[in-house]
Amino acid sequence: MTTMQDVARRAGVSLSTVSHVVNGTRHVDPETAAGVRRAIEAMAYAPNVLARSLVRSTTNTVGIAISVSTNYYFTDIIAAIERAFAARGHMVLLCDTRDDPDTELKVVRALHQRRVDGLILAPSADPEQRAIRYLAESKVPSVLVDRLSSKLLDGVGIQNKHAMGQLIDHLAGHGHKRIALVAGQAGFKSTLERIEGFRAAMQRNGLTVGDALVRPANDTVAQAAQSTRELLSMPRRPTAIAAGNNLATIGVMRAVHEAGLRVPKDLALMGFDDFEWADSFEPRLSVIAQPCDLIGQRAAELLAERIKTPGGPVKSIRLASSLVIRRSCGCKG
Repeated sequence: MTTMQDVARRAGVSLSTVSHVVNGTRHVDPETAAGVRRAIEAMAYAPNVLARSLVRSTTNTVGIAISVSTNYYFTDIIAAIERAFAARGHMVLLCDTRDDPDTELKVVRALHQRRVDGLILAPSADPEQRAIRYLAESKVPSVLVDRLSSKLLDGVGIQNKHAMGQLIDHLAGHGHKRIALVAGQAGFKSTLERIEGFRAAMQRNGLTVGDALVRPANDTVAQAAQSTRELLSMPRRPTAIAAGNNLATIGVMRAVHEAGLRVPKDLALMGFDDFEWADSFEPRLSVIAQPCDLIGQRAAELLAERIKTPGGPVKSIRLASSLVIRRSCGCKG
């Protein structure tokens, strides 16, 4: 097995110089460092990462616990987090929580046991917040993304109430007086904030809002479609529907097409999340676009800061979203 001493001998430098190049612990002349790296490559030297991590009490790994299989919205956020930590020399361990509280707690504990330096979590709708409390009590540097459901940990999300208000203001500005909301999964902080934003905007525009006009989607296309069928079967059906997330938007479109209605001629539609194919729908979808890359980037920055400096007050970052106007709302965009 090739040792660090073998690399030093081949590169013609001291053992400490090789150590500084491998560990990045001190500046080394660029030409010398390049020679050490050539020797490492030629001799297929593999640094003992585990041994180094035991000495440093770090592993250069971070964990991500997010529902990947049930919510594709997180894909871009995860990619941004991975890029940010790769640039810092960290490896990312991704675990799918499936938005199940029991699974979530299990994977959070598993990542902690694998000694990740920090963890990013999109929390489930666990009313007991077990995973969040575990991270806080274990003092694991952690950052919440999207669903900022606790003040115990740092978090990065968007201004959900304001964003939903923009959406409803736009529909009301088009003369719609009966607007419905097909929301996301009950219990998520982001869902609750969007419902609050919906109700506040309806009242601000002098419009009637009742429980019958707010229906669940539970983060499934099928549930969103069923909720939309119920709305469309009302004696006075809505003239416009706001969808709480990308899956809800797809479900609404499915039910509208099944009913033989056309968007926006028979019903205006606006969605939350500018997913990849939103611009390819017919009609092209008007949506609230969330800055997924920036959410991931800021979450990574916040976690890196928390790892470096564990103490200090909890930080909550709320980013602005943007209203993207196309044709599904009745505009000619």
